Amino acid sequence: MTVDVQPLDPKVIEVLSGISTATLTTVLLKKGLRNVWMRGTRPIREGQPRLVGRAFTLRFVPAREDLATPESWSNPISTRAAIEAMPEGVICVADAMGVTDAGIFGDILCARLAKRKVAALITDGVVRDRAGVLGTGLPVWCQGAAAPPSVAGLTFVNWQEPIGCGGVAVFPNDVVVVDDDGAVLIPAKLLDAVMATAEEQEALESWIMGEVEGGASLPGLYPPNAENKARYEKSRGR
Repeated sequence: MTVDVQPLDPKVIEVLSGISTATLTTVLLKKGLRNVWMRGTRPIREGQPRLVGRAFTLRFVPAREDLATPESWSNPISTRAAIEAMPEGVICVADAMGVTDAGIFGDILCARLAKRKVAALITDGVVRDRAGVLGTGLPVWCQGAAAPPSVAGLTFVNWQEPIGCGGVAVFPNDVVVVDDDGAVLIPAKLLDAVMATAEEQEALESWIMGEVEGGASLPGLYPPNAENKARYEKSRGR
């Protein structure tokens, strides 16, 4: 049974679009979550924007010869059917088990994702038809490219169920933020608390950067001691 996608408040997207994944990992660390950065999720091209969206999950398992066939692409449970189930604005997160010798999606599937206005594709695996994928304009984070199709190394089994991507547990409707440093997961239940803390953390670090650029030394500044905290609060008009 798949999970319906919950709409994401535009305000959440607005706020988190201004928060780096580096800041988010720090905020989540302070809340006790260390394993939130998806390993191997590298931008396929430079200059991709920071993106925010609900996770729409895809799960692959190791290839089995009777299941992983070109004919399976026409099955009711297939990557093609999963794409047609994706609503606008989600971030597709695909668990490819770190397999790097079989591309989970190529140019045609990525073109359909772009046409459906899926925000991005994130996987701990690879894509194929790299030049064509780039041509679709779809933002992609992955481990690179490989010529063989997915069925050469993987079997697609379902969508919108818990997965592991890059060593991180991802549940449908968790929130994903992705930028040049890769993809970070925010558990759905922690979203409000993370947003509130992240905005403050980003503002503080921006102030600290200004102090560093002005010649200030790091001890007592990063992290700030009581004196510098007071200076920061004053700069914020508090």
